[in-house]
Amino acid sequence: MTLRADTPPVTADARRFTTLQRWTHRTTAALMGICVVTAACLYIPQLAELVGRRALVVTLHQWAGLALPVPVLAALASRAFRADLGRLNRFGPHDRTWLRAALHRDKRRSSRPAAKFNAGQKLYAAWIAGATLVMLATGLMMWFTHLIPLLWRTSATFVHDWLALTIGIVLAGHIGMALADPESRRGMRTGRVSREWADREHPLWRP
Repeated sequence: MTLRADTPPVTADARRFTTLQRWTHRTTAALMGICVVTAACLYIPQLAELVGRRALVVTLHQWAGLALPVPVLAALASRAFRADLGRLNRFGPHDRTWLRAALHRDKRRSSRPAAKFNAGQKLYAAWIAGATLVMLATGLMMWFTHLIPLLWRTSATFVHDWLALTIGIVLAGHIGMALADPESRRGMRTGRVSREWADREHPLWRP
C-alpha cells in the first residue's frame, strides 16, 4: 500500500509553540531577569558598591516589575496562548500520577504520563504567576509609601524581600532543568520539537 503524498513522515517535527508564545516567554524572561539582577544589586552590598548609581538601579527595578505582566496580558489576544493557559490550569488523574512518581523519584517514563505540559510545569506556572502578582502588589506598597500605613509598608517589605529570594531559587531550578533538556529548549527557541521527544516525554499530547 502506498502512502499518500500529503502524509507527514513519522519523523517529522511537531509544532509546540507559536511565534507569539515564544516572544511572550522571551520578553517575560528578560523583564524577570532585570528584576532579579537589579534586586541583587540593591540588596547585596558588594554588588551595590560595584554597580553604584542606586537611583538608576531602583528605577530599572520598579519599571521592569510594573511591565512584567504586560507581555502575558497582551498575548491573551492569541487563541493558541489562551488554549495553553487552559491546559496549564487543568489538573487530571495523569498529573497526580506524575507527581507521585516525582515524589518517589520514580524516573520510569511509563510512571510519568504527561499531556502537552507535565504536572511539574503546571505547578511552576501557577506558582510563578501568583508570586509575580504578590511581588507587584507589595512593590507598589513600597513605592507609594505615602498612601498606606506604616505597618502595611513594613509587612510589604518583609514579604517582598523573602519572596524575592524564593523566586530566585525557583528560577535557578527552572533554568537548570531547561539546560538539562536540549529538546525542550529547542521547542521554546524554534517552536518545534521532534516527534520522538514528544512521544517519550509527553505521551498524552497529540500535536
